[in-house]
Amino acid sequence: MTAPRSTYLGQYEHANAERIAEELEKAGIGWYYKQSGRFAQFLFAGDWGVRLFVEELRLDEARQIAERVTAAD
Repeated sequence: MTAPRSTYLGQYEHANAERIAEELEKAGIGWYYKQSGRFAQFLFAGDWGVRLFVEELRLDEARQIAERVTAAD
């Protein structure tokens, strides 16, 4: 059995990433995150938040969830 392929969903502020992850779990969408350390964030302006990755086959559904969560701000 092979693991599902993952793809990049987006980069989000910490609080939004936590809320998105919670909604992804409720929807049964596999996900993981990457967050750079303080040194990398200091050196690279593009490393300002949490990068979320989701199951490739459910990317459209995950995007809808992320848009709904971030629109609530």
